[in-house]
Amino acid sequence: MQKLSLDAQVRDHLKRAAAAATGRSAETVYGGHEHVLRQTLIALTAGTALTEHESPGEATLLVLHGRVRLTSGDDAWDGMSGDMLIIPPARHALEALEDAAVLLTVAKH
Repeated sequence: MQKLSLDAQVRDHLKRAAAAATGRSAETVYGGHEHVLRQTLIALTAGTALTEHESPGEATLLVLHGRVRLTSGDDAWDGMSGDMLIIPPARHALEALEDAAVLLTVAKH
């Protein structure tokens, strides 16, 4: 069994995102291409976005810190710390409304 402090990871990646020209930092904390399940911690500075992209499979987004907006077409969902957003099976984008960190969980088909 392994243990990982998401709180510590969030603090670290928010610092990395603040120092990065892109305003973001990410790391797969579980799984990967060889697994069905993949969990990725993503930190974004306020105003930074992940532009519209395809959905890689069933996915959720757990907001660990800050506030984000998930958009798909004309629909938008705001999430704040503690909220879980279900990612639609369609093109979507993510914007940090303030410095934020999320845990993206994907189950690939």
